[in-house]
Amino acid sequence: MFTATLIAKPDTLDATLVENLRNAWGGGEALWLSHAEAAEFTMPVPPDNLWAVWDDMQTLGIDLVLQPSAGRRKKMLLADMDSTMIRQECIDELAAAAGVGERVATITAKAMNGELDFEGALIERVGLLKGLPESIIQHVLDTRITLMPGGYELVQTMKAHDGFAALVSGGFTAFTARIAAALGFDENRANKLLVTDGRLTGDVGKPILGRQAKVDALQEITARLGISESDVIAVGDGANDLGMLGRAGTGVALHAKPSVQKECEVRINHGDLTALLFIQGYARTDFMT
Repeated sequence: MFTATLIAKPDTLDATLVENLRNAWGGGEALWLSHAEAAEFTMPVPPDNLWAVWDDMQTLGIDLVLQPSAGRRKKMLLADMDSTMIRQECIDELAAAAGVGERVATITAKAMNGELDFEGALIERVGLLKGLPESIIQHVLDTRITLMPGGYELVQTMKAHDGFAALVSGGFTAFTARIAAALGFDENRANKLLVTDGRLTGDVGKPILGRQAKVDALQEITARLGISESDVIAVGDGANDLGMLGRAGTGVALHAKPSVQKECEVRINHGDLTALLFIQGYARTDFMT
C-alpha cells in the first residue's frame, strides 16, 4: 500500500480538493491529520499522473507526498542546519556583519545549488572573514539567527517516540551547538572556525565536513544505534545534502534549491518542518510543543 499526504498552510487545505483527488486515485477514506492543513489516504498502487498532479498542487500552495505506507514512521532524524533548521545561512550572516555579505552570499548560493565545489567554496568564504573578532559569532547568534518554524515540534515529537535526532551541518560548531541545545538534538556535527588571539584566522579546521561527511554520519550513527538507514528521515536544502538524502529511508528536500529538488522524491515547498511529522503519519494532536 501507498500513502498520499497533502499539506498546506494552516486553514487553507480544502476538503473538497482532498476528496476529489482521493476519488480520482481510488484511495481509501481520507484521514485528517490537522483540520484544513494536512490529510492523508492510502491506495494500492502509485498513480501514473503523480508528478502532473504534484505540479498542479504546487500552484495551489499544497505539498503532495506519496510514499510506501510500511515503515514511514522513522527512528532517527538527520538534519542539515542552515536554511533548514534555521532560516539563515550562518556564514552569510557573519559576512554581512563583516561588510562582505553580498560577495559571500553569491558564493553560498552557487555552492548550495551544486555549481561550485563545496569545500573550495567554504574555504574561500571563510577566508573573507579573516581578522573578525571572535565575539562576532555571539553577536550574529543573538541578533541575526532565527529558527525555522516547526523544528522544535519535529525534534521533540520524534524523541518522545524513542527517536534519535542528529544535526549535521557544513556550517560551524559554534552555531550547531546552540541550535542543537535549543531544539533538543541528541548530537551535532559541523566545521570549526579557527581563532587565534580572539580573532578569526580565515581558516577552518580540517577535515572539512561536507557532502561525504554527512553520509558518513548517517552510516556511523545508524550503526551505533543498531538501526537501518531505512529507519532515517533526513532533511536538507543544498547540494551537499544530496548524499544523505539519497541514502536515508526518507530524504526530504525542504524549500530546496532546484537542483536538489530534481533529485528528491519528497519535496516540501509550502509547509514548515512539521510537514516531516505529517508525512510520517503524526497528527497535530500528537505533536510535542
